[in-house]
Amino acid sequence: MARAAPATRGSAWRWVILFGLGCSVILMSKLAFMGWGIGIAAIDFTGFSGHTALSASIWPVAGWLLASRQDHRVRVTAAVLGLVFAAAIGVSRLALDAHSASEVAAGFLLGGVVSGLFLWRQHRSPHPRLSWVLVALSLATPALLQRPGTAAPTQGALEVIAMRLAGTDRVYTRADLLARRNARSIGIE
Repeated sequence: MARAAPATRGSAWRWVILFGLGCSVILMSKLAFMGWGIGIAAIDFTGFSGHTALSASIWPVAGWLLASRQDHRVRVTAAVLGLVFAAAIGVSRLALDAHSASEVAAGFLLGGVVSGLFLWRQHRSPHPRLSWVLVALSLATPALLQRPGTAAPTQGALEVIAMRLAGTDRVYTRADLLARRNARSIGIE
């Protein structure tokens, strides 16, 4: 197994830590809602949009890395294009009615903070000279491992984990959140 060059080892660790923290925030928000119903009914928030947050974390960094052999302006442009692509993914989550606007906005902000912190620090670090083919292959690997047309098993796994942690036999849903909001608005609660 190839080891990271000493000049880029710090960047690799920085990315792993920042990305891991971002993923942990997403996970905690989803488990808090599914297991205990912790959400914000007023803005229809059940947790961060994972697709949006992960996209805003990964694609700007991927763009930066794909342009790693270019000058600074090209790398910045590639990172901004990655952020635009992440925004389009967020919009797709709205179009699919998978998330509310607040969840997509929060996910985009979280992912933007992760990629922004990494790239801000990366700007001052040695620039890795990566092969764009290797970066592209690493980005394509998850798609190659997932059969087209099948959903990833993450939602079901999160539901099981949330129920076990909360000691319940069902997860909270958006319908539960909205029912609470409607009950409050007519003065039942």
